[in-house]
Amino acid sequence: MQRVLLLTALRHSALTAKVCSVRFQPSAAMSTLLINQPKYAWLKELGLSEDNDGVYNGTWGGKGEVVTSYCPANNEPIARVRQATLAEYEETVQKAREAWKVWADIPAPKRGEIVRQIGDALRKKIKVLGSLVSLEMGKIYVEGVGEVQEYVDVCDYAVGLSRMIGGPVLPSERPGHALIEQWNPVGLVGIITAFNFPVAVYGWNNAIALICGNVCLWKGAPTTPLTSVAVTKIVAEVLEQNNLPGAICSMTCGGADIGTALSKDERVDLVSFTGSTQVGKQVALMVQERFGRQLLELGGNNAIIVFEDADLNLVVPSALFASVGTAGQRCTTTRRLMLHESVHDEVVERLSKAYKQVRIGDPWDPSTLYGPLHTKHAVQQYLAAIEQAKQQGGTLVCGGKVMDRPGNYVEPTIFTGLAHDAPIVHTETFVPILYVIKFKTEEEAFAWNNEVKQGLSSSIFTKDMGRVFRWLGPKGSDCGIVNVNIPTSGAEIGGAFGGEKHTGGGRESGSDSWKQYMRRSTCTINYSKDLPLAQGIKFE
Repeated sequence: MQRVLLLTALRHSALTAKVCSVRFQPSAAMSTLLINQPKYAWLKELGLSEDNDGVYNGTWGGKGEVVTSYCPANNEPIARVRQATLAEYEETVQKAREAWKVWADIPAPKRGEIVRQIGDALRKKIKVLGSLVSLEMGKIYVEGVGEVQEYVDVCDYAVGLSRMIGGPVLPSERPGHALIEQWNPVGLVGIITAFNFPVAVYGWNNAIALICGNVCLWKGAPTTPLTSVAVTKIVAEVLEQNNLPGAICSMTCGGADIGTALSKDERVDLVSFTGSTQVGKQVALMVQERFGRQLLELGGNNAIIVFEDADLNLVVPSALFASVGTAGQRCTTTRRLMLHESVHDEVVERLSKAYKQVRIGDPWDPSTLYGPLHTKHAVQQYLAAIEQAKQQGGTLVCGGKVMDRPGNYVEPTIFTGLAHDAPIVHTETFVPILYVIKFKTEEEAFAWNNEVKQGLSSSIFTKDMGRVFRWLGPKGSDCGIVNVNIPTSGAEIGGAFGGEKHTGGGRESGSDSWKQYMRRSTCTINYSKDLPLAQGIKFE
C-alpha cells in the first residue's frame, strides 16, 4: 500500500515530522486538546475543530459514539469525532444511490475534469494534510506528505484514463453483425481503509471509481477519523463548487457495526477492503454470501532475497528502508531477509550497524527517520513477537526493547538463526521486526519466498539475468509485486497494486485495475436483414 518514497530519505536528514494517533479513550476536556494549542493551530486550516461530524452525505452529521484522537508520540488528545449511527448509514446509502443517477449521466471525460479539480485541491493542502497524517497515524512528515502526493498522482492518472476506458470491437463470425464490449460503472463502491495509509488507499480507489462512473461511500479506519473528515471536506468542496451532489463522495466514520452493514448491504455494488487478512476474510464471506463484488488488499509477509552476486551497497539501504520505514507498519514492509550463506555474515554486520544509526526521536525533529507505533496494542504485539522469536530459536542481533520515553516507541529489531518455516517467521506482525534467514540455493530461496500464506511483495538482489527471468517466470515469485534490485516497498501508481493468496487477489491504482470498478457486457448488434446463428447452426 505504499508507493515510491526515495531511498535518499534514509541518507539525508531533510525530514520533518508531526506524529500522533487515535484510540478509544474517555473524551478529553476541551482545554487539553492539541487542536486548541497554538502549536497545532494549523489543524483548523483543514476545517477541523474540537468536535467534528463523522458523517457526510451532502450534509454533515454524526449522532453515534464520540471518539478521541490521541498522539502516539506523547499520548495527548488531538480532537474528537462523532461517528455514524446505523440509521445515518442507511440515510447515506440512500443519498449515495440517488447521487449515482446524476453522476452516471456525466460523460467520463467530464468526470475526469472533476477528479482533476480534486487533485488540485489536494495540492493546495498537501503540506497541512500530510502533517495531519503524521499527527494522527504516526508516520514521519515526509511520508505523510508523500501519501497525499499519491492521491494527487492517481488523480492525474485517472484524468487521462477517463478518455481511454472502454472495450474492443471484436470480429463477428456472422455477416452484418458487430460484436463489442461495453463497460459500465458498477454503481456504489464501498471503501473500507486501514490506519497505516489513511489518505492514499482511499485515493487509489476514489479517483479510479469516480472516472468509471461510480459513487463512493468511505469508512475510514476508526483510529484515523480526523484524516477521513479532512479529506472529505476537501473533496466535498470541489463537488459543491460544481453543483454536484455531495453524496457522490460520502463518508461514515464508525467501527465494526458500520463495516458489517456495508459488507452485507446488497445496494453496495463493490466493497473495497484494505486491512488485515483476518478481518478481510470476514468481509469476503459477508460479501460473497450475497454474491457481491469485492476487492481485497490484505496482509503481506514480504521477503528480500540476496544472492552471492548482489551489490551490497544497494542491499543494505534497501533492507533498512523497507524494514524500518513507517516503523514496520506497511503492508509491503520487508519482514524476511533471505541471505545467501556467502554474504550472510557481512550483510548482517552492515545492516545491524545501520539499524543502530537510525535516528529515533521526537517526530518534530528534522533529523528523525523513525517514529512511534500507531497504538499501545501494537507495542504489546511487538513484545509478544520478540518472546516468540526467542523461544523458537532466534538470536537477537539488535533492538528488542520498548523505549523508555513518552509514546509508543519500540526499537527496530533484527533476529537471525530462525528456521525459514518457524511459526513466528510465517506470522505477519505489523511491527519493525526483521527475520534474517540463511539459504544455499536459488531453488530453496524461491520456495521459501512462496511458502508463506500471503503473496503481496517480493524482491531479489542479483546481477544474474537468467536468475532475474526465472524469478519473474512461472516458477519464480508467486506475489503480485515482483521486484529486482529494489526494496519490497517500492511501487508506482501506474502499475496494478495488490497480491495473491491470503493477500486477497485485489488490484488497485494503475494498469487495468479500473476494470474492477466496472461491469462488462458483451454486445452483439445485427445491422443486417438476416438472422444467421453462431457456429453455423441451422434452426429452420
